[in-house]
Amino acid sequence: MIRWDWIGRNLDDIGALTGEHLLLTGIAVAAGLVVSLGLSAIALRFRKTYAPITWVTGILYTIPSLALFAFLVPITGLSILTAEIGLVSYTLLILIRNIVAGIDGVPPAIKEAADAMGYTRRHRLWAVEIPLALPVIVAGIRIATVTTIGLVTVTSLIGQGGLGALILRGLGTFYSPIGTTQIIVGTVLSVILAVAADVSLAFAERVLTPWARRREAAA
Repeated sequence: MIRWDWIGRNLDDIGALTGEHLLLTGIAVAAGLVVSLGLSAIALRFRKTYAPITWVTGILYTIPSLALFAFLVPITGLSILTAEIGLVSYTLLILIRNIVAGIDGVPPAIKEAADAMGYTRRHRLWAVEIPLALPVIVAGIRIATVTTIGLVTVTSLIGQGGLGALILRGLGTFYSPIGTTQIIVGTVLSVILAVAADVSLAFAERVLTPWARRREAAA
């Protein structure tokens, strides 16, 4: 049974943990995107580096989160840095693959037209290729964001878990109504955040890429 009276008495705490969850997610995705853009630029410029980059980020992606945090804690402690290093590492493979795939998906004729207009390689990348690749890139950001929202709950084990702290507290008193309520609230709010983030990013993609909508309508 859900203890609605407990929820009412702890709205401030729930709100603070929700804010912490969003902050941890936002930092991880933003930092992961910056790192991924840099690594993707290297992979696109020097094609032989793409395989090693995806190999290393693929290994990071497959490391169990608990094992990764256990490895980091002796080095960086029970800190937000430990949480973010782990969270960022899980975004890299998804984002790099989508960024490179998006850029590679730009038609060669468009690249040739940009070159004919005098665009430098860097100018063409930022002014032509990345805007056209946005649907694929944003799709990667959506996946990375939803994944990170779920992973943030695990960082409660090192004291940085946002809504995961509610779940962890509830597990400590699992057989009590309050413990069950904490688990349900933490889980439901995490799912709501994931759905809201996905819908918001999908809307942002439609706003930022009106030409994609026109192309879909024409098809």
